[in-house]
Amino acid sequence: MLHQIRKLGRLGLSYVRELGRSGYFLVIAIIRWPKGNLLVHQLFNVGVLSLPIIGCAGFFVGMVLGLQGYTTLVKFGAEQAIGELIALSLVRELGPVVAALLFAGRAGSALTAEIGLMKATEQLDSLEMMGVDPMRRIISPRFWAGQISMPILALIFSAVAILGGFMVSVEWLGVDSGMFWSGMQSSVDFYDDIVNGIVKSIAFGLIIIWIAVYQGYTCVPTAAGIGFATTRTVVYSSLAILGADFMLTAVMFGDLG
Repeated sequence: MLHQIRKLGRLGLSYVRELGRSGYFLVIAIIRWPKGNLLVHQLFNVGVLSLPIIGCAGFFVGMVLGLQGYTTLVKFGAEQAIGELIALSLVRELGPVVAALLFAGRAGSALTAEIGLMKATEQLDSLEMMGVDPMRRIISPRFWAGQISMPILALIFSAVAILGGFMVSVEWLGVDSGMFWSGMQSSVDFYDDIVNGIVKSIAFGLIIIWIAVYQGYTCVPTAAGIGFATTRTVVYSSLAILGADFMLTAVMFGDLG
């Protein structure tokens, strides 16, 4: 019994130490602002290259949301409220959350694998030997590029999804286009809905990039170690996004607000 308690205590202390190291790592990544050319290059790799999957997924999510929403609302004679349903669902929840999950799967895993490979091939050690700070040269550009890209990608996801919902609702199912847009404009509040959605996407971006770069920087420098780190990035990021979404929603839209 005593042995089990000691084992549990050592496990708890190891988690606390790991949390402390990751927190210190995050602070260093934030305060060491990268050079402009490095940041622009990573903005292309992290943000622009994620646009195809974000746009394609957003379009299909909007189409499905329009179809399912119409099927439900028409039973109550409220099909003209489909624009309101699509807009509120996207800007409050689906836009930030689904975009963040896709971003974690595409950009987060790529960043972890890239940094892990640099560690396995001793490129990070070589930079330190040459007097180059790897945090400023490697970690910080990727961190800030992801942090800047995530809110923009979430907004693009929501905009494309609304377009997909419009095409299904108006062009296919015959909902009046004026009612579609007027219902959306009257129900969506800029501060309560759009700004809160942006805040969510910023928080999700911080979580994803923090986990991705830290897992890559601290992974075991082997092929198996890089694979495990990449898997942990996707799993940890997905779970953290869903948990953070619940807490942020409770604060923004629930009684805790």
